[in-house]
Formats: sequence, structure tokens, C-alpha cells
Amino acid sequence: MTRRVDVAGLDEVEPGTMKMVQVGGDNILLVNLHGEVRAFQGICSHEYFELDRGFLTGDTLTCALHLSRFDLETGDALDPPAEEPLVRYPVVVEDGRVVLELPEGPIPYNG
Repeated sequence: MTRRVDVAGLDEVEPGTMKMVQVGGDNILLVNLHGEVRAFQGICSHEYFELDRGFLTGDTLTCALHLSRFDLETGDALDPPAEEPLVRYPVVVEDGRVVLELPEGPIPYNG
């Protein structure tokens, strides 16, 4: 079973930017990559650190704490010290709103 959660307006996440949102106390990072909004766990899989404090470069996200990079297509960790990928969540854009499709219960994340 999944639940649909409206988290932001599309205009709040312009191309090339990211925005942290919270769902039930969990951080989820929205990234607009080339006009497509993607959602990932908002905390680095290596060590607790908010990923919205990092930076986007091309198709990657770099955590500012230890400079681990993550692929924004798959969530895969590209550089140590991170080894586990970021969990990616399904996103639907409806009527200018960003809606996440999340499982019922706890939101999965790595780390």
C-alpha cells in the first residue's frame, strides 16, 4: 500500500535547485534535474548530515560533510566514504504540485 503526500509547489523547486521537505518528521530532498523533480532521502547514507547543505554538479549531488557524491539518476554512492545509495522515492507532478508516492508506515532510507 502506498500513500500520496503533497509536499511542495513545482515553482518551489526550479531546475538546478533542491529543496528539503519533511514528511512525518523524515527529511526528503527534492531535486529538479533538467526539469524533472526527483526525491531522495534527505540525509547522507554515510553519516547523519542534511543533504540540502551540499551542492549539485551536473547529474550528481555532493554531501558537504565528507564530499561523498551521489548519482541523481540512481542514488548510487559514487565516492567514499559513502557506500550505500540514497533511497529514491517516486514523484508525480499534478496541477503544479509535487506529490510523493510513499509506502504506508516508516519511510525507507539507507544509513
